[in-house]
Amino acid sequence: MWRRYEGKDSSTSAVPYNVCLAKTFLRPDGLVGPGRTVESHCIIVGNVAKSLLARYPVELREKLFPPGAALAAATHDIGKVSPTFYEKIRRACAPDLQNLAPLSNINPSLESSWGGHAGVSQLTAHAMQSPSYVPEILGQHHGFAPAVTGRRAMDETFGGPGWQAERVRLVMVLMESLGETWPEVSSIAQARILAGLTSVADWIGSGQYFEDPENDWADSIGKALDAAGFVPPTYNTGLSFETVFGFDARAVQTALIEQVTGSGLYLLEAPMGQGKTEAALFAAYQLLCTKQATGIYFALPTQLTSNKIFERFNSFLEQVLAKDCGHRSLLLHANAWLQDTEMGEEGRPGGAWFNQAKRGLLAPFAVGTIDQALMAAMNVKHGFVRAFGLAGKVVILDEVHTYDAYTGTILDALIKLLRELHCTVIILSATLNHERRERLVGLPLHSTNYPLITASPGSATVREISTPSGTSNKIGIRIPVDERLAVEEALRRSEQGQQVLWIENTVLAAQSRYLDIAARAREMGVACGLLHSRYTVDDRQRIESEWINRFGKPGWRLREKQGRILVGTQVLEQSLDIDADFMVSRFAPTDMLLQRLGRLWRHEDTPRCPHAKREAWLLAPGIGEAIEHPERAFGESAFVYSPYVLCRSLEVWNAKVGLTLPDEIRELIESTYVTRRESGQMNRWLYELDHGTRWRSGREALQGLARVTLAEAGNTQPESKAQTRHNDTENFDVLLLRLMRLVPDEQLTVLTLQSGVQLKLPWKRHRLDKAEWRQLTTRLMRQVVAVRVQDAPPAVPRKELERFGLHHCFYLGSPDWLDDESLLRVALVDGEDRLKSITGSQGHLRNILEYRDDLGYRVIK
Repeated sequence: MWRRYEGKDSSTSAVPYNVCLAKTFLRPDGLVGPGRTVESHCIIVGNVAKSLLARYPVELREKLFPPGAALAAATHDIGKVSPTFYEKIRRACAPDLQNLAPLSNINPSLESSWGGHAGVSQLTAHAMQSPSYVPEILGQHHGFAPAVTGRRAMDETFGGPGWQAERVRLVMVLMESLGETWPEVSSIAQARILAGLTSVADWIGSGQYFEDPENDWADSIGKALDAAGFVPPTYNTGLSFETVFGFDARAVQTALIEQVTGSGLYLLEAPMGQGKTEAALFAAYQLLCTKQATGIYFALPTQLTSNKIFERFNSFLEQVLAKDCGHRSLLLHANAWLQDTEMGEEGRPGGAWFNQAKRGLLAPFAVGTIDQALMAAMNVKHGFVRAFGLAGKVVILDEVHTYDAYTGTILDALIKLLRELHCTVIILSATLNHERRERLVGLPLHSTNYPLITASPGSATVREISTPSGTSNKIGIRIPVDERLAVEEALRRSEQGQQVLWIENTVLAAQSRYLDIAARAREMGVACGLLHSRYTVDDRQRIESEWINRFGKPGWRLREKQGRILVGTQVLEQSLDIDADFMVSRFAPTDMLLQRLGRLWRHEDTPRCPHAKREAWLLAPGIGEAIEHPERAFGESAFVYSPYVLCRSLEVWNAKVGLTLPDEIRELIESTYVTRRESGQMNRWLYELDHGTRWRSGREALQGLARVTLAEAGNTQPESKAQTRHNDTENFDVLLLRLMRLVPDEQLTVLTLQSGVQLKLPWKRHRLDKAEWRQLTTRLMRQVVAVRVQDAPPAVPRKELERFGLHHCFYLGSPDWLDDESLLRVALVDGEDRLKSITGSQGHLRNILEYRDDLGYRVIK
């Protein structure tokens, strides 16, 4: 029962902490009333944190979290006991539903200047002389460091000594309730995961199980953790490699499995097609069974990577998870994870963390990009939540290349952080040079053998273990003078019944090549497909299911029936078990070319056309032209990859008419990347690589940026601005629909999908329950394409998108002063496949945009 606080002078007197509200409550009738008090909410969050920690294996919990960790989580909102927050939340409630006395001369909007209530929490903990790191953990629980420099907890802005005394009383109550004192944090790494625990416990403690202040919360803690997905998995123990994967382990796989006996860093360098993924997964399985790890995060090199890796990962989980594992269905299906887990405030539809790429870091098992993992070590919004999600897991970094050296500063820091968080880090690569390997390990290395395992378990001495290289194969290499010859050769071979891969470096080039080839191929009875990253989830999964299966083992029985040409981008380059008879590839850095060649004659027992021969054609300019004018010679590829690295690579490949793999891999990589003095034009391109151009940052600038983003001090970067790659440009999510129609009488928007299906989007959140919102949002997220900024439709004001109700499903950015996130873009696809804005105007200022289910998102200049 809410009571009115009657102070002597409500404008100056402190309101007792147990009267102050932490939340509002959206009632079933749509009215906003008082929610939980600050005291109640803090105690709930503290108990959520305590119960969450109890679900960790004991040994890992004791290594990762200090005593008092739950108290740090509980005290996150003590700053809500302040006059500005009190008045803000009082005004948010419907007048007829609350009985709180107003405070005069209080302006809640001033909170933006000190980071809101989180800043007051930080200052309060500092004034109470809490141990190192604790005040900052409290201050950052919304993901960023509040601007409190020069301020004090007893400042009149925060209510003076009277309000500070109430905050201190609240802390004492929380200590007594939880039976804990302030935690002694031993390192920055521990501070990061404690901050992550605090934020996640806050999200869960703000969720549907605790919203109604009239409901008892004690029995809901376990249910809330289960609903959020924090259910410790159970395993089928004692399985053999052959049982899990269906074939016997190769020598290189057995060698890695024998080396991975606990947390530490392990590098496996081996040729393409040697089963590095399976070796890493089985090593992880053994650690999971012995409770030396809490889960697996499989980090792919880019978001371009095919979704097929999810199927391989899920096949592994199908075998190792116990049949009675209560979380089994959630773990195996990404949509189920989004639809059936309830993460609370920040993880709800429309929240910043209702996103598989982010929330996957908190799941026991996930496949994601290395970028999400890199941000765990960066000073970006909620970077510490990522660190918390990775702590204690097996983190597999797939396809780490020498060309990725520009991310080295961040990647090296991530590996250091993960080791401090008692993770097992397994790095997989076919193409590392000696210098890059030394930087990853952080110690001098000596072996030049290949394949090679470098093991650095715990604090033990680094070991370098050579393994047999397996069968060697010769591949013919040709660089045609005229690209038209390559087109004719691809058509000729496919007409014979061969399976042909054609790989371009940009989506635009792949689309253009597909249009050039498809009509002629159809006349010849040859199937032709296209695959890249700019499809909706629904379309991309359909295309991958058809084409990747045809080029993989499931399609072996179909190979004799028809020749095929699959045109694609880097999607076809990595983490895919596909097998082509002939390949044409746009020229790329040596690492990427070797990866692409790993899709050529991948399996000896693959049925092939009798005319097939192991050969790849590389579309490359002459070496002289390339060195003199690389941007003209390489075209769009020079904006995807460094011109200097392209030229260095071309020097190595230019005279090649064949090579033997894997024997020449080490030599090719070292020849491309060995540091050397340059002169003439090559010195100019090296200078641009280091110092940048007007189109992109140089390595030195990125390393400087990396050092800034890794620093504890300074402004927290928004995720949308966090640059983790050399050639990154900011991406926008574009929601593609056929029609959006406002229905004022029903207070909803009717959204027509490209399939013709209609969805109803209410304007008021209370019209759907939590599960219904998750289901609706998940369906809409499958209609999104990520595109470059310059290729996106024009921005629409946030208020306009909110008018359609889209803020209930998509994170549109911060609604007030923290305007740091990219906005969702929305486009309507007309009957001619052209994109229009939601107002019906042209979809782009300069170019024509279109979307077709075969071509994907297309920019016509």
